[in-house]
Amino acid sequence: MSEINAFTIRVYGLLISEESLLLSQENIYGSIYTKLPGGGLEFGEGTIECLQREFMEEANLAIRVEDHFYTTEEFVVSAFNPQMQVMSIYYKISCANLSPLSHLPPSDFKKHGDQKLFWKKLSELSINDVDLNLDKIVIKRLLQGP
Repeated sequence: MSEINAFTIRVYGLLISEESLLLSQENIYGSIYTKLPGGGLEFGEGTIECLQREFMEEANLAIRVEDHFYTTEEFVVSAFNPQMQVMSIYYKISCANLSPLSHLPPSDFKKHGDQKLFWKKLSELSINDVDLNLDKIVIKRLLQGP
C-alpha cells in the first residue's frame, strides 16, 4: 500500500426541499459518480464559507448552513488518490431561492467536473443512490432520523 502523506477536507450539504434531497451526478476523473453536492476546502477558508462557495459555483445558490450533521469518524483513504486521507464534513442547509436550479445547463459529462444536480424523493432514497462510501453513511443516518 502506498504511504499516506497528505489529506483533504471535503464539505457537503444536505439540501432538502419538498421532501426531496438534492444530489449531484459528476464526472470525476472520467467516471460518473452520484454524490452529495459540495467539494474541497481551500486553504484560508472555513468549512461554512467553503460550502457556500461550492453551492454558488456549482448551482448559483446562496445557501444558509443550518446544522452540523456528520463528520468523518474514521480513517478514510481517498477513492481518487491512494496517498491521501479524506475528512468529510456534512451540514444540513437551506436555500430561500431555488429558482437558479431550473436554469442550469444540461451536462454531457464529457470532461472532469461536468455535473448535473437533481432531486431524489426521501421516500425513495436509499444508500445505493450514492456512490461514495462516506455519502452512504450520511444517507443511512439521514433515513434513520434523529
